[in-house]
Parts: sequence; structure tokens; C-alpha cells
Amino acid sequence: MSILTLALEKVDFLPPTRVTDDTSVLTLKNLVFEPLLKWNDGHVQPALFSTWTHSPDGREWRFTIRDRATFHDGKPCTASDITDFIDGIMDAVDTFGMKWSYARYLADAEIVPDGDTAIIVRNPHPIADILDIFSEFYICRFAADGTPVLGTGPFRVLSFEPKVRTELERVSGNGEPQRVIALCEPSADARYALLKSGDVDAALNMERVEDKLVFDAAFQWGKAVNTLSVMYYLNCSKGIFRSPQVRLAANHAVDTAALCREIFADLAVPSASIVSPFHLGMATAGLSPIAYDPDKARALLADLDGDRKITLRTPTFMPERAPEISDFVAKALEAVGFEVEIEVETDRPEYARQIGRKEMGDMAIFDSSPHSTYRILNDKISSVTKAVWWQGYDDAEAERLIAAANAAVEPDAREQAYAACLTHLNANPPWLYLLHPVDVFAARKDIAGLSIDHKGTLTIA
Repeated sequence: MSILTLALEKVDFLPPTRVTDDTSVLTLKNLVFEPLLKWNDGHVQPALFSTWTHSPDGREWRFTIRDRATFHDGKPCTASDITDFIDGIMDAVDTFGMKWSYARYLADAEIVPDGDTAIIVRNPHPIADILDIFSEFYICRFAADGTPVLGTGPFRVLSFEPKVRTELERVSGNGEPQRVIALCEPSADARYALLKSGDVDAALNMERVEDKLVFDAAFQWGKAVNTLSVMYYLNCSKGIFRSPQVRLAANHAVDTAALCREIFADLAVPSASIVSPFHLGMATAGLSPIAYDPDKARALLADLDGDRKITLRTPTFMPERAPEISDFVAKALEAVGFEVEIEVETDRPEYARQIGRKEMGDMAIFDSSPHSTYRILNDKISSVTKAVWWQGYDDAEAERLIAAANAAVEPDAREQAYAACLTHLNANPPWLYLLHPVDVFAARKDIAGLSIDHKGTLTIA
């Protein structure tokens, strides 16, 4: 096999300042670019940065670029390339035109080159969470034609037609494949058809077919639970969900195992907290999902004064199957005594902006994609930061635990501290926890070396 042909939902190389959780784009990014650090189930490993050290108090960090790191046009990758990249992200906005949170995380940090081969990060407070942040930064430059395709990864871009096709070539060595062709096909059913017809060797995101996925024995299959959380923000600022008891009741009311089975055909697993089983802290926390117990939900609601009318907001997509999930959840909540009105927003970017403005009704379905426990706590839970996705949750013990986790420096201490945060949030939920989807790829049986990670990235050995 000298050429591997893939069918992906998207074929794109986004601008350097655009961070994404899209599995197709991440698959291409991981072939052509390198992250500063490689995320691996909550912890980090060397990548473009080969080594790093820190001061005992965790306020100063030094990261060294790996030997002979070179962009695909022959330019050596220097420390200034990396600091320029970071500066660009600080001023950038996301897909919905909202400013990235990275500028807030690093507002007090000084990030400077230390010669050509290292950078130094100085911060007035411990900043071990810089490891999480750097694992999301894939260093790239613009090519002469203006496309953001120059990386330091194992494959270079030979040709690129956005939303249509790209061809990649292995930079060095005799490993297989020597070339990768990625074809854009937005429909999962059409990607499956391309595989069956022999037009492609592998297809990603097979879990997104319209009907129940048939795992044809003629192909090899790979799947992995994704770090993404599908959940409902609960309005903790006003209305019925200001009450911790009512938030807990909502979580007891929904049979998330049945939701995964009926709506996702078992290609999802129930959530236990604000993050996935693969985030920092979850291995130690060892949490189970909040039990489906409608009788307990009714008991928690028994002393509730006033009406039980709630507005549930949903888009038509992102997350996948959002309307079907919302119908399922509404029926479950009504079964324990809530009165639910579903409000549908068809403009998905505007829906995100509305939630950012706290225009969420009583509850709003969303997905939480960062693979960093630190980021989710900072962006969505903490009442100290009151960031864009925070919906009014205010819990003194949670804030104490978050502060302790942010101050932890060594890996074991961080794991333990974040585990304490997640355990508290399992018992005192700010959201209605639902599920983590399962990503699936299919490939010809004679193709070796393919796998999928918990970010949904197809990897090539």
C-alpha cells in the first residue's frame, strides 16, 4: 500500500489561529502539523516540544523544541515561530465570532523566545495548566499561495482543494503509506458507499449514518469513546434550576443508558461529570453516572414551591441528534413532574451566541469539547471567572477545589486535585449530564496500522 485514500466529512486546513475539535480536520492536522505537546488521556507527551522544565513553584516554564524540527518548505522551526503563533491566537475569534478564552488564561503570562530553540513562560501564579493549553496548539505557517498548510509533521501537503480533496506525501522514510489522499464527503452514508465500492480504503465518522450502523464483516472496524460531552446547561442564575436539589432531580429523571441505546444505537456512553472518562482527574475519581431514579427525582421535587414549567432550548444540530435528544429528555422530565416547553433555534451560530449571552431559557442542550479539565472548569463552571459559557453556578466548595487544582504543579498532585473537583460536581451537578458519543471508522481488512483516539482522530502508524 503506497497510497491510502480516506473519506472524511470535511477536508480543510483552518487558519493557524482557529482551534477545532472537528475529527476530520484534526485527522489532517495530526498528519501535517505537530501540536506543541501531545495530549494522551488527560496527560501530555513530547511532540514539537521535546522536553520541558519548571520552577519549583510552577510559575516559570521552559519548553525546548525537538531537534531538527523543520517546516515543509525547509525553514527551521524557531522559538519566534511559536511565540508569533501564540500571539495570533490571543487576538483571534472562534467559529462563531466569539473571542477565544486563551487570551484570558494567559492574560498575565509572559511568553518569550529563549534563543531559537526554546521558549519561556512566566506567570505570577502557578501555571501547570499551560500543558493542557499547549496540547491544543498545532504550529503551522502559510504557504506561498496563502493556504495554511506548512507544518513540521510526518506528511507534507502536495495539493489542497478546500472542501474537495487533499493529497499528502510522507516527508521521509519508507513507512507506509507513502501518500494519503483525503476526499471530502459530508454524508456518512455516502462515505460508507465509497468504502463498499472500493473507491476509498477507509472512512471516518461512520457513527453518523442516518439509520442504525451495520458493522459489515467485510471491513475492519475501530471505535473509541470521544472526550466530547453532550449535556444541558441548566440556568443556575434564575428560575427553577437555581436549586441544587432541582438540578439533582433532573439528573435522576433521565435514563441516560436508555438514551444511548435508543437514540445512539449504543454508540454513546453515559456521562458521570462535566468531563469524559479520559480527562485529567477522572481516572482517580472513578465516578459512575448519576443513577436513573425517577422516584428519587420526584422526592427531591416534592418540596418545590411554585410551578414546574421550564423552557428547554435546542438547535437542530451540534450536537448530533439534538432534536431527538431533546424530545427524549423532555418526556423524562415530564414523567417526574416538570412541565416542559421545547424551543427550537434553527440558526446554530446564533444559538451559540445566545447561550454565550445567557439567553438560554431554563435549560439548553450543548456540547463541551475541550479535552482539558482546567479549561472546562475555567470556561463553564467557575463563578470567579464568570466566563462566556458560565450559566450562574455558584458553589463555594467547588471554587475552593478549583483554586487548589489550578495551583497544583506536579502531575500526581494535579490528577488528585482535579479528581476532587470532578467528584464534587458529580454530587452537586451544575448541568444535566447526558453522554459521550462513540466515534467509528471502517477500513479494508488488508489495511494495517489504523486506529482512532479519544479525540476522534484517525491515526496512521
